[in-house]
Amino acid sequence: MIYKNIHEVIKNRRSVFPPQYNNTPVSKEFITMLLENANWAPTHRLTQPWRFKVVQGEAKERLGTFLSDTYTDITPDNEFSPFKHKKIRNNCKSASAILIICMQRDLKERIPEWEEIASTAMAVQNMWLTCSAYRVGCYWSSPKLINYMGEFLEFEEGERCLGFFYLGNYSVEDELTSKRTPVTDKTMWVE
Repeated sequence: MIYKNIHEVIKNRRSVFPPQYNNTPVSKEFITMLLENANWAPTHRLTQPWRFKVVQGEAKERLGTFLSDTYTDITPDNEFSPFKHKKIRNNCKSASAILIICMQRDLKERIPEWEEIASTAMAVQNMWLTCSAYRVGCYWSSPKLINYMGEFLEFEEGERCLGFFYLGNYSVEDELTSKRTPVTDKTMWVE
């Protein structure tokens, strides 16, 4: 089912986590459309800072191994969690695809960095809303491990990882709920 009303799409956007995904692959055509929608995010001075690396197939296993090994290497023994170590690998296995979310800093620094991070986040929101409309599960994760992605992939000068966008199909019969406090609690009108 595809939502037709933008209000429905926004209100039904949810994090759908890798353990909830089934084995039905997300098509390359859908991922291409997702990236095209991301490409239409707002961007100050047209820096278009979003960059994505699509990880599928055997590369997911390599990424899972890299992330879990890195977690082992950087985590003090007294903080190490075998559960988390296993979860890192399983998230990579469970996803149909993983989009590595990156931000390419304008090398001339014509605008503040936070604006380029915000533009990249808006590109991700476009993807998230597209997934919501098409009932494809997705989840943006930004663990400490993103700081080590330069050891897994080559980045351009000024490019850095902002997280992982996990994708997978899920049973649409699963109820996905969320709560929000009233917007009136977060709004002040100035007249």
